[in-house]
Amino acid sequence: MTKIKLMVLDMAGTTVRDKNEVEDCFLKAAKESNLKTTPQRVNDLQGIPKLIVINTLWEEYLGKDHPDFAVNVEKTFQSFKEILENHYLTQPILPAFKAEETLLWLRSKGIKIALTTGFYRKVTNIILNRLGWDKHLNEVYFNYTGNAMIDLSLTPDETGGVGRPNPDMIFKAMEIFNIKDPQEVANIGDTPSDILSGNAAKCQFSLGVLNGTHTKESLEEYPNHGLLHSLAQLPEFLEGHEAILK
Repeated sequence: MTKIKLMVLDMAGTTVRDKNEVEDCFLKAAKESNLKTTPQRVNDLQGIPKLIVINTLWEEYLGKDHPDFAVNVEKTFQSFKEILENHYLTQPILPAFKAEETLLWLRSKGIKIALTTGFYRKVTNIILNRLGWDKHLNEVYFNYTGNAMIDLSLTPDETGGVGRPNPDMIFKAMEIFNIKDPQEVANIGDTPSDILSGNAAKCQFSLGVLNGTHTKESLEEYPNHGLLHSLAQLPEFLEGHEAILK
């Protein structure tokens, strides 16, 4: 079996604990801007770039041809950014269960670590800073010393606004680490869009994690290589598939 050289991991709900905080922030912004939607619909769109989510919800509610469509999208997006940034600046931010231990294990096996997200760069930086995961990352969010908790942070801002379920962030990480073969890559996240992006990139493994925002039943609908209870099971999974470097 081809050995894994790069592990791509989602942030909120996968490596960062998320007890529906993002969904709550989204619903507050929707209420403030008179966007009618439901918690289930917002949850269905988790992991996708937030501006695209807002465009989608306003299109469903009002129609893209409505004269107020663009104004409403911008109003909701600005409200969401303010609410979300304030949340992550003021509320506790914790790693997901065994996330840091798993990241350290990956590092001990020589596997590069890329965190990807549907968040925009500013809020991503707030989260990384609050967790201390931005130490030793340079201006392009790359681990320039080899001593950082992660090796790379990517958002849709670095891929021309294209995020999941498209594979662009995975491909960008592969390019940065000079990895040509997607069979040398594993991908994991807690949403359908995470799994779909790994499949689109033809990663050797596109995995789901169940202690985030989606249930086992909802993730089972999407082709995957395994649904783990938490990141704590990732080392066992990779070892069991003889996919580690050393």
